[in-house]
Amino acid sequence: MFKQLVLVSMLAFGFAGCSDDSVNVEDLKAIGGARYGGEFRFMSSEKIEALFPLQATTLYTQRITSQIFDPILRLDASGSKVIPSVAESFSVSPDGKSYTLSIRKGVYFHPDECLDGEGRELTADDVKFTLDMACSGLKINEVSYMLHDRVVGAAAYNDATKTQLKAGGVSGIKVLGKYKLQIDLVEAFAGFDKLLTYSGFGVFPKEAYDQYKNDIKNHPVGTGPFMLEDFSGKGLKLKRNPNYWAKDQFGNQLPFLAEIALSYTKNKRSELIAFRERKIDLVLEIPTEEVDNILGSLQEAQEGKTVKHKVDSKQSFSVTFLGMSQRHPAFKDARVRRAINHAINRVTLVNNTLLGEGYPVLNGFIPNNEFFPANRVKGPDYNVAKAKSLLAQAGFPNGNGFPVMTIYVSGNKDAANHLLAKGIAQQLKENLGISASVELVDFEKRNRYVKSGKASMWVSGWIADYPDGESFLSIFYGKYANMDSEFMNPFKYRSAKFDDLYNRLNKEQDPQKRMDIMVACDQQIVDDAVVIPLTNDDFITMINSRVRNFKTNSLENLDFSTIFIKEPRSSE
Repeated sequence: MFKQLVLVSMLAFGFAGCSDDSVNVEDLKAIGGARYGGEFRFMSSEKIEALFPLQATTLYTQRITSQIFDPILRLDASGSKVIPSVAESFSVSPDGKSYTLSIRKGVYFHPDECLDGEGRELTADDVKFTLDMACSGLKINEVSYMLHDRVVGAAAYNDATKTQLKAGGVSGIKVLGKYKLQIDLVEAFAGFDKLLTYSGFGVFPKEAYDQYKNDIKNHPVGTGPFMLEDFSGKGLKLKRNPNYWAKDQFGNQLPFLAEIALSYTKNKRSELIAFRERKIDLVLEIPTEEVDNILGSLQEAQEGKTVKHKVDSKQSFSVTFLGMSQRHPAFKDARVRRAINHAINRVTLVNNTLLGEGYPVLNGFIPNNEFFPANRVKGPDYNVAKAKSLLAQAGFPNGNGFPVMTIYVSGNKDAANHLLAKGIAQQLKENLGISASVELVDFEKRNRYVKSGKASMWVSGWIADYPDGESFLSIFYGKYANMDSEFMNPFKYRSAKFDDLYNRLNKEQDPQKRMDIMVACDQQIVDDAVVIPLTNDDFITMINSRVRNFKTNSLENLDFSTIFIKEPRSSE
């Protein structure tokens, strides 16, 4: 309910001191040299540790690496349609098991010492090397699960490359010519073209790995619209790639910006103050508790003293959840997990704890979206009597004998996730008699605790890597339960029924049948109470009106290659 009031408040400030951010077609046609240049500035609360696609496992990092590296295929501005990138086209065999990619000519890597200080043209060999690395067992590769069971020879190559790469690479990835590549799949997978849009498959040259090895994270060499200029503990700077291959719809050379500057902030309030003082151009993920601090008073806005800006909101293809590790004896019992699922009042968490920030998850784990009909999944009802009965059946009547738990959460004090964790702890105590403390840690520490098993309960979130509900289901696959991973099946969930459904999902080619299986998979996650889905959210951004052609989508991707700076006229 309060969500709507928040947006009204923000937009009131916006319209009081804001101009229409729509881009005039004639303006774009005539963009020419007059629109090139300018520095785009923003902040992040999470530090970027690695500028290497195969290690870019957080949204914060991917937003930067995706400016430096081009993916094999990409998504359009809406985030729903697959369009060309490094591969200018592809074809699929009749049985759906082979993808043949035509690699674009005239794409050049950024100049770098590993390339004798120059750039060189990207070829099919580079795409193969990137995918071989993505399948490898090297510690530097954190995304092997994406291709491990899908590409012919990927699993064997992963096992054979725990310490070093092997000649020949993955057997199912074949170079057919300088600009042609074939990828053979173990089974047909209808969403494989979407998977190839994943930013973790940003293409890089073999020379970069040969020279820098594990330090490649500090030496990004891609073909993207921007190149690394500076990388330190204070932030980073990217500069325009003057030899970028892409042009806009009117033939203008991309990108337009001269520089992108990212700095780090300890809290959202300092970020908002920086925006108000025109030190940055963009604010991401605006929390409810900071609405009053965004731009000052309404009177200031009416007097034209606030920043001219635009607020944008898109439904996010993401979910916030309470994770439970089945390494803990209590959580091995599905009755305990179901009891917690029925004891959590998500509506109260959103309306009272979060003051209207977000939407309560009343169906399954996969968010409702154009890619998935969440209303077909029957979520758990809030039923304290049922929850108490299940907990008593598991041997913990009224919580007696249940171990004291710790809920780990990352972020700032009293930010949304921290408030969620505290609200959950309160409901567990009131409804089930379970005692739980909340420990606020940094992002890296929480991930370490989840990976090692120290964290038996934690609050986290998941956003799709590509526009398909399968991206949510993959993290529950039983084969990943043996991995020490904070991302892939950290719950240690094993279910023959789910794994069978998941395998059928990946093989099914008929869109409607595939959707039916996807719904059944999500229902199984709900019925087994593997995790406790809590809230869905909107991706809300606020941007200085001098920045034009800025677009967002449900995957929360950011593409800076087409935006440009145009200072607003005083009359705007």
